[in-house]
Amino acid sequence: MDFDSDFTLTINGREIRTEREMDVINPATGLAFARAPLAQQAELDAAVTAAQAAFPAWKALGWDGRRALLLAAAKALEPHAAALAQLFVREQGRPLAMARGEIDLGIHWIKAVARQTLADETVEDSPARTVYVRHEPLGVVAGIVPWNFPFLLAIWKIAPALISGNTMVLKPSPFTPLCTLKLAEIWRDILPAGVFNVINGENDLGPMMTAHPGFAKISFTGSTATGKRVMEAAALDLKRVTLELGGNDAAIVLPDVDVKAVARKLFFGAFYNSAQVCIATKRLYVHDAIYDAMRDELAELVRANTVGDGSAPGVMFGPVQNKPQYDRVQALIAGARAQGLTIIEGPAPIGAAGYFIPLTLVDNPPEEAAVVQEEAFGPVLPLLRYTDMDDVITRANASEYGLAGAVWTSDVALGIEIANRLETGTVWINDNLQNGPHIPFAGAKQSGLGVENGLDGLREFTWRRTVFAPKPA
Repeated sequence: MDFDSDFTLTINGREIRTEREMDVINPATGLAFARAPLAQQAELDAAVTAAQAAFPAWKALGWDGRRALLLAAAKALEPHAAALAQLFVREQGRPLAMARGEIDLGIHWIKAVARQTLADETVEDSPARTVYVRHEPLGVVAGIVPWNFPFLLAIWKIAPALISGNTMVLKPSPFTPLCTLKLAEIWRDILPAGVFNVINGENDLGPMMTAHPGFAKISFTGSTATGKRVMEAAALDLKRVTLELGGNDAAIVLPDVDVKAVARKLFFGAFYNSAQVCIATKRLYVHDAIYDAMRDELAELVRANTVGDGSAPGVMFGPVQNKPQYDRVQALIAGARAQGLTIIEGPAPIGAAGYFIPLTLVDNPPEEAAVVQEEAFGPVLPLLRYTDMDDVITRANASEYGLAGAVWTSDVALGIEIANRLETGTVWINDNLQNGPHIPFAGAKQSGLGVENGLDGLREFTWRRTVFAPKPA
């Protein structure tokens, strides 16, 4: 299999070539390195028709039949993991070791979700009757995937949708389509035709999908602004939606921590994947008693790490993935400079032409500063002082978002007390960036609707039938 060229759509188990193609840009160079096919309405219609035709037989396989095929699909990826990781670096920008980590985690995720089952639930068992709830697949699901974790977040949608009996049409981000196109190519001879279809397109394809009457559900990961448009379109025919949206995640550091040890964990929790993580720490509140020491430790880590081409040995932090996002993050930093805020930044690669932004700290900006209030989704982290616990919890909660948060303290009981006051779907105590296929993941406020992962996430791909069965007299 050629992982350097020859990228095609997968519709009804077959390769589909298109007249129109698009450039795929390597963010480390700013230059095109591949061409990807562009789907239009005709390809979308064909993919939906194929998925609709495949649905009855796929549903009829039952949990065990679908499980066997999904486990085979996961195993089929293993020989290609190294090639997929190399391709991932070129299209997404993340350094190779972390790219391979995402591929391996995605394979693990498929296996874990494939072993899940939604058994019938008995909600009443009385002398007169039994009442049980059965979970039925919805039909054809549309999956719309972002560019920051293009492989893993595709799996987050594919695995639960398919194991629960749905068929799927998946659209990767036009910034990172290639690994997903190859994933579908690998699976053409494993999954029945039409069960899993992948189409790629530019900004017009997403609205075509959300408006398409053939979908029973839209599973979308992306910005809150786009999520609102997805929900609006889905409302026209009452499609189900799962929306995993933005976050401006706050971490609160108490004065009792080991500053040096915690600083390193905070650093990677904020800057992993060059901070292009929806659940990364994006606002860091540090108690005044240790603020200077924590700032200095983080500054040392920032200055010790150069961003660079993910294909180069030793690089841990790659470029911002695309030019529009690069421009947004640069504008945010420029605004902080224009306000006279203190900027601490690491070294930039010499002579690099890609979308590189040095790892950047902003030293105690005012709460109303844009660099605090807006989700950067890039390598810039505001550090903020606090003295009063009630005040800092109020500040942490003063956001339209509620995706994730963290509390750092040597007093776990106190950490739990604070965690229970944070208005976020996930809270870590003395940790960050943790999740798992068995753990529900959801946002509060404008960070999303619905649940991904765990049995709660699996239920999102089903409708419930409640059956009242009388017992013999």
